[in-house]
Amino acid sequence: MRATERAAATGRADDEPDRRAAPRRPAPRRAGPRATAQRAALQRLGAWHPRPFAGHLLPWPVHPTPDAKALLLLIAAAHHNDPDAPGASVALVLRAVHAAALAPDTLESAERAGLVHADAEHLFVGPPLSTAAVYGAAPLLARQAAHRLLAALLDTGHDRLAHLLHLASATSEPDPDLARELAATARARASVDATRAVGLRRAATLVPDISTRAALLAEAAEHAHLVGRADWARQWTSEARALPADAVARGTAARVHGLIALHDGSVADAHQSFLLAARLLAGNSHVLAVRCRLDAAEAAWALGDAAAFRDAVEPLADESFPGPGDAIAYGIGMRAVLQADVAGIITGSAVLRDVVARAERADDIDQLLRAGAAALVVGDLAAAGRLNGRALAMARVSGPLTAVPRILEHLAYAELRSGRHMQARAHAEEGALAARQTGRRNQIAHHHAILALVASLDDDATTVRGHADTVETVAGAHGLRQPSTLTSWALARADLARGRPHEAASRLAPLLRTGSEQAHFALRMLTVPCFVEAAALSGAPEPARLPLAEFAIWAELAVDPEAPAQLARCQALLAAADGRPSGEVEAGYAAALARHPQPDNGFERARTLLAYGRWLRRSRRPAQARDLLREAQVTFDRHGARVWSAHAVAELRATGAPPASAQPPGDLGELTPQQLRIARSVADGATNREIATRLSVSIRTVDHHLRNVFATLGVRSRVELARLVDRAEA
Repeated sequence: MRATERAAATGRADDEPDRRAAPRRPAPRRAGPRATAQRAALQRLGAWHPRPFAGHLLPWPVHPTPDAKALLLLIAAAHHNDPDAPGASVALVLRAVHAAALAPDTLESAERAGLVHADAEHLFVGPPLSTAAVYGAAPLLARQAAHRLLAALLDTGHDRLAHLLHLASATSEPDPDLARELAATARARASVDATRAVGLRRAATLVPDISTRAALLAEAAEHAHLVGRADWARQWTSEARALPADAVARGTAARVHGLIALHDGSVADAHQSFLLAARLLAGNSHVLAVRCRLDAAEAAWALGDAAAFRDAVEPLADESFPGPGDAIAYGIGMRAVLQADVAGIITGSAVLRDVVARAERADDIDQLLRAGAAALVVGDLAAAGRLNGRALAMARVSGPLTAVPRILEHLAYAELRSGRHMQARAHAEEGALAARQTGRRNQIAHHHAILALVASLDDDATTVRGHADTVETVAGAHGLRQPSTLTSWALARADLARGRPHEAASRLAPLLRTGSEQAHFALRMLTVPCFVEAAALSGAPEPARLPLAEFAIWAELAVDPEAPAQLARCQALLAAADGRPSGEVEAGYAAALARHPQPDNGFERARTLLAYGRWLRRSRRPAQARDLLREAQVTFDRHGARVWSAHAVAELRATGAPPASAQPPGDLGELTPQQLRIARSVADGATNREIATRLSVSIRTVDHHLRNVFATLGVRSRVELARLVDRAEA
């Protein structure tokens, strides 16, 4: 502003002092060589000065050269339709620069100015600018021209979807033909990625028919949900539900809303959304209607509502109801099992075993997940691990990656039920990380519940409580009964392992009262052995009798391999608490040891050994107790159950005997793949920080896995571990 203009604007002469307090400014610094070079490069691109943009002062071209303006817009437009990529394709932008006849040194000058950055394959704008800022500030006609140029340069065979996306971005008028081709090409895409979702979303903007637009928006939202773009999924679902569309489109939108809520919201809301979707789709898309009913049943399972589960799948029992055979069989079998009568459980278990058998050669992730869940219900833990393991491999290869947290959850449950706690921990840790990366808070809660249960074996009470608090932050608000029950069980088991049976019994009693809705129906019987032991040791066995009677009926159904042995152990515990003859108590413990399955999971057998040895010691038979307690200690050590091992050591010392000697180093085959990688890295001499960098994990994760490696292999130092690995590798 010239002096005369400033005087007119302020009412003062140029030499009249300004009486307002002016902020003090730091003295300007002398520009260094890099700043001088950058300023020279900026001058080659045009005249620049700071101006407000998106709430920040950014260097923005007021009078850029046409070539500089075109280059930045081409990069932004090329990246706009490929959200998964870190930037625009270098090859495509260079071809566009040539086709647009831009000055040869435009890109080089932009890089020197720090406005464009590049790696081996991609170009991106900024900082301080961004691709979105450049694209959003450009006029509509300029953006459309850039997209038309890029569409013309793309191979319509190999890059057909990208070509169509740029054509769609170059038009603002309805084009049903382009929309149909774009949607068909997006659906045919081999990989499950964000570009498919973007293609369907762009197709929705090109169709004039409201119902078709709503259906495409809902389909795009479902794919966005599958690739972990929850923000897109929520926005597009809301847009679809706001349209006055037909029943199919509204049903599809309701289903996607349910999927979002199931993984990151109220599961009660998800349950109702799925039921609405099933009613809307029943007359038009039977396959989707069946899927919606199974999704509603899954939401009811998360709620811990067995009646709602049965109601959701009840229509599937109608023989005239069309749909996939394995899905309908799964629904019928689960409904029968949840009838809570012996005949229904026997009939339903037979149906579910057939579902498991038919899935052995399946290559569909959903079918494998259903069969894996069925295997857990009928107690076929080997099949559960096998089917879910194959589903995990498929999801990692061909997607969707958002299925990984759920599959890892099922795998972790199978490992827990089999007594392989360290493997369950590894799966749950990976699952929690994958769920966090894809914004699925409900599954984060499920995985932390599993981690709490594992931590009750070998970590301090603070760690267990930390996992429990993480669970309740989400579970309470979203109605997740299953992880809440698991954390109560974990806290009770931690109390019991530390010699606090009164506290353990108090935690579990509300879950087992008749008519109580606090426990998840599928976990209630699994918690009974822990409650019976706590009640017996606390001197108040009476409340445990009714749950144990129910457990006895459940054990006869052969749906849990460990249940018969646990039943005999519980009966021995109550017999001892009642002061019955020692012969009866001893017979109970002997029956429990005989009934542990072969191969057994080790941990449950060690708990029987500990209970038996403790009773022998208190019966003044220390010599007989010692062997049992030593075996219990060694088994607990092998399973990484350090808290329970300490309990066994305390009992041993009470007999006057020293604890068992250290277990000789174990087999590397007992380690999980991640633990084996860490063990080998230690043998190579790598530090924990170096291992974390090598495996792309945190140092805390390495520390945690290394502790489990030491416990599993029975070694006490990195030197011993390195020697063991060297021997095994040799």
